[in-house]
Amino acid sequence: MISKILVINPGATSTKIATFRGDDMIFQESAAHGASQLKAFDSLADQIPYRKKLVSEILDRREIKYGELDAIVGRGGILAPLPGGVYEVSEELLIDARSMKYGEHASCLGPLLAGEFAGMAGCAAFIVDPVSTDEFIPEARYSGLAGIDRVSRFHALNQKAVARKVAESIGKRYEDARFVAVHLGTGISVGAHLNGRVADACDAMNEGSFSVDRAGSVPVLAVVDMCFERGYSRKEAKLRLNGEGGVYSYLGTKDMHEVENRVQAGDCAARGVVEAFAFQVAKDIGAMAAVCSGRVDRVIITGGMARFGLLTELIRSRVEFIAPVEIVPGEEEMSALAEGAMRVLNGETRALDYSEEKRKRLRREELVKNKS
Repeated sequence: MISKILVINPGATSTKIATFRGDDMIFQESAAHGASQLKAFDSLADQIPYRKKLVSEILDRREIKYGELDAIVGRGGILAPLPGGVYEVSEELLIDARSMKYGEHASCLGPLLAGEFAGMAGCAAFIVDPVSTDEFIPEARYSGLAGIDRVSRFHALNQKAVARKVAESIGKRYEDARFVAVHLGTGISVGAHLNGRVADACDAMNEGSFSVDRAGSVPVLAVVDMCFERGYSRKEAKLRLNGEGGVYSYLGTKDMHEVENRVQAGDCAARGVVEAFAFQVAKDIGAMAAVCSGRVDRVIITGGMARFGLLTELIRSRVEFIAPVEIVPGEEEMSALAEGAMRVLNGETRALDYSEEKRKRLRREELVKNKS
């Protein structure tokens, strides 16, 4: 029997939902949330009843019967830093998502909404490869300053989903392949995928290439000087780096279609920024190729901006000496979530226990601490 799955993907300004029967999408729809509507809530968690009502209305209109659903899968938020995979939504996972103790992001509402609807449907709820997926090798955690560790925070869901498909296309299992994968979206992340594990990745929030409105890696002493000289508060400094940085800081726009049009119209400033953007992404790819010891099956470029032909070709021209470059435009989030749940329902893999994985991590950290 082919399983029927409901997918819920909450974002900052919308909640996307879709239903799948096996690999086939039955429908996908997005409920938009205006800024004025969301301002009525004191916290992200307070939005749950509001978003649940909107999803319910769509399901009712689409005549989706809860009793027919075999699983609900939500986008995983910023949770405990644990290995990637499919996690069954548990009480401890829900507590961490609601408290947002590891980080505040709309994706934290994914497991909460999945749990709500799974209770109504009487079926299992899952998350897949959350943003906080952490498979770093030990040396990747060193930042260069004691007391500050590098963290794993990247587009795990889309990178891993596309990497699995590319592995299949070249006749390999993801667990046997070596990739450098790049997600080009509002944020940029580049990951070194070694035999099914992302051994290192650029933090999409504050490392690597600049992106649409994020500064990425910047000269740190100059940032310190800027904050003191201009008297920035913590909030103002963070906004300057994440929200007012990147392409926006140079060109005054966050619309990459506008940037592309300006380049085509002969705007030299826009062309220079795009070339620098590609240059920085290519450098990050080279760094992750070094993590792979130079043995890379494919360089994969995905995400919404992978549709920007000039940008991807500029990147390709600098990195194709490493390995063949596969460009897979767009994001695979909805299908990736459904496929993760299907792997569990079909018995191809088992759902991970969130609490047990947290205990394993604590034991590993204790062992490392005792050795040192």
